Amino acid sequence: MIDALPEKGVPAEQILAELHRLRGADLPTHGGRLFAYVYDPALDGLDDLAQAAHATSAHVNGLDPTAFPSLLAMENALVAAAAKLLGGDERTVGSVTSGGTESLILAVKAARDAHPSIRAPRLLIPSTAHAAFAKAAHYLRVELDVVPVKGWRADPQAMAAAVTPETVLIAASAPSYAHGVVDPIPEIAAIAAAHDIRFHVDACFGGWILPYLRRLDAARPAFDLSVPGVTSISVDLHKYAYAPKGVSILLHASEELRRPQYFAYADWPGYTMINPVISSTRSGGPIAAAVATLRSIGDTGYLDLARKTRDAVTVLASAVSRTDGVRLFAPAETSVVCLASDGVDLFVLADELAARGWHTQPQMAYADFPPTLHLTVTAAVHDTAASFGPDLADAVAAATARGPIELPPLPPLTPETVTPDLIASLADGVGLTGGDFTEMATVNTILNAAPPALREALLTGFLSFLQRPAEPPRQGNGETR
Repeated sequence: MIDALPEKGVPAEQILAELHRLRGADLPTHGGRLFAYVYDPALDGLDDLAQAAHATSAHVNGLDPTAFPSLLAMENALVAAAAKLLGGDERTVGSVTSGGTESLILAVKAARDAHPSIRAPRLLIPSTAHAAFAKAAHYLRVELDVVPVKGWRADPQAMAAAVTPETVLIAASAPSYAHGVVDPIPEIAAIAAAHDIRFHVDACFGGWILPYLRRLDAARPAFDLSVPGVTSISVDLHKYAYAPKGVSILLHASEELRRPQYFAYADWPGYTMINPVISSTRSGGPIAAAVATLRSIGDTGYLDLARKTRDAVTVLASAVSRTDGVRLFAPAETSVVCLASDGVDLFVLADELAARGWHTQPQMAYADFPPTLHLTVTAAVHDTAASFGPDLADAVAAATARGPIELPPLPPLTPETVTPDLIASLADGVGLTGGDFTEMATVNTILNAAPPALREALLTGFLSFLQRPAEPPRQGNGETR
């Protein structure tokens, strides 16, 4: 364990060596073999440029744009770029946030605060909407109405039937994260407009690649601010804009719609707090890095990256379709390949693929949906996609030979029975106490069998188990607190 506060300072070379050694245990962020969490365009020199740009503004504080107008100029430039790409016009305004979750929380806040007379506001989403909407509803004390989908997409008729007088916001995905399919945005937007309700399009995941995929395939329907009834849209630049982590854009169709997003407070002896986003102090580093990334790649560059991504998706989807034991769960129509079992244990398969250098994201069963493996495809996969098929076939054969995971004997569990001691015992029993997370089939099988509330409790307990110092902090007199 690193001592973050040594008695005496440590030389820079040693510090960097320690950090590089820690990073050696991480999954590869580049190379086109990690299908979640990171987005790699495989462009030489882009990382160096982004890091240099980040350094120019790392200590700039977004709290006060009058003190640091450079950051204001960069934020406005990013918002203008997003508005141009996502169907905005001269009325469109927006804000730069730290990520998709913050963008969605703010979209919900703006809708809630636009209706102060509604004492129990409600948010209406399809069941495939991102979990960040549930987080927003929880944080903001907004009631969440979740509507089952038809196939993999939101069902406009079911959504319309779920509207109430207290509904302040309807939301849908373009595309959904789990399956990579686009909800019927024009139909749902028309429903929202007919009821005079705000409609947010969550394009955080794929909003930067969808416009370019539409250029490559004009038959794709519109999904953005150009659609009548869409009042806001969000897009993460640290996804398919390939900027470093920490930059998302929330666009509103007008200033009037954005105004309730702000928080202002003057009734205290300090400075008047005015925040367009959740954070007050914000580093300018990620924003400068995002500007540098967008300017370096450019519009034609993003079109080429979208083409490479589309081609890689086609190769991967074809490999799944011709491999016995697995099948495509949803149409591979954007940048996701989502595969389901056709006989093989998916959680064992995920471990076998990882052993061959392919890192996928297992998704648990939900309602009528079976377990699936999620593959987020980026432009970097274009150069590795051809080797995926043989490795997939080999991994399926190995997983079949191993057979399915049998649930280990477990005590009767409810969310209330999940204690730190139980989590420590379970972690030890499945081999997770040593920090080796390469064999996860048993863990995923347990989680898949658990109802959602129990799964939440188990994973919360496990994350808390991981996020603790090796030794408790000590006061100067040696007593612990």
